[in-house]
Amino acid sequence: MKKTSTRLADGRELIYYDLRDDTVRDAVDRRPLERTVTTSEIRRDVLLGDAVAVASHRQGRTYHPPADECPLCPSRGERLSEIPDSSYDVVVFENRFPSLAGDSGRCEVVCFTSDHDAAFADLTEEQARLVLDAWTDRTAELSHLPSVQQVFCFENRGAEIGVTLGHPHGQIYAYPFTTPRTALMLRSLAEHRRTSGGENLFDAVVERESAGARLVLETGHWVAFVPYAAHWPYEVHLYPRRRVPDLLALDEAARTEFPQVYLELLRRFDRIFGDDEPATPYISAWHQAPFGALEEFDGVSRDDFALHLELFTIRRTAGKLKFLAGSESGMNVFINDVPPETAARRLREVASS
Repeated sequence: MKKTSTRLADGRELIYYDLRDDTVRDAVDRRPLERTVTTSEIRRDVLLGDAVAVASHRQGRTYHPPADECPLCPSRGERLSEIPDSSYDVVVFENRFPSLAGDSGRCEVVCFTSDHDAAFADLTEEQARLVLDAWTDRTAELSHLPSVQQVFCFENRGAEIGVTLGHPHGQIYAYPFTTPRTALMLRSLAEHRRTSGGENLFDAVVERESAGARLVLETGHWVAFVPYAAHWPYEVHLYPRRRVPDLLALDEAARTEFPQVYLELLRRFDRIFGDDEPATPYISAWHQAPFGALEEFDGVSRDDFALHLELFTIRRTAGKLKFLAGSESGMNVFINDVPPETAARRLREVASS
């Protein structure tokens, strides 16, 4: 992997990740951009104890542009985009309309391929490995920023999810706090260790699901399953067999095997509802241990946390979506229409030949 860092016309950082070491990246951003002004603010909810990012400048962000005006395609001729070069393998750049900025963290965009009409599932294993390397490198770099406590790499796919740019891409949020969902995991981890005599909760879950009806697939270094209390109609959790706290700690064997496993999961998701259905909308989310101190979680350390990826779709059956209505949105109590065992069986049935 070759990494080349440059700056866009408004001062934002852009980084090329290339498969070839001899690739030269010297294209200049020719757009007449003024420096980005953001109004991101983190507000604490004193009743719930969580945080809300208020970012009014995002109202003006690019919204469903036609394909020939996509800002994530390479720049060619007089058609200028966020990527100055005429081609790329993987690109990461600071979001022009970030939810988090400055002392409130940082937001980045990850473009998986220059092919506008592709999807992550269309990548080769070599290309998918390059994306993994980019996620890992950005996690390392962002963890050194004084304002950053947790790094979150994710992909939103599909208009049903709320995606406003059709080009295959994901995002990275670098939060200045431990996110509420991770905090819940850490508290459960601490409680289980206390009541079980020292057992690690993540290890117990992976061991249980590796031998049960909710197993989707397993390899020498990874295991994927539908969780016992899945929130979403089709939801898969992917864990490395060797517990590690973050992407940085994955060994080479797991890194080499990841593209095969992950691409297989994505391709199965696209076959769940049959060939006549549009591409399956999904969210794919990496959960990594926070980089800050964890004293508030009863002595739990970063090494107790287990890196894992959660992949889920809001489609519950052909032509129907799962909406977060009163119980889910009002009280955070999910109601799942698809039994997790049924979802796992379906994901095993659509395994590619």
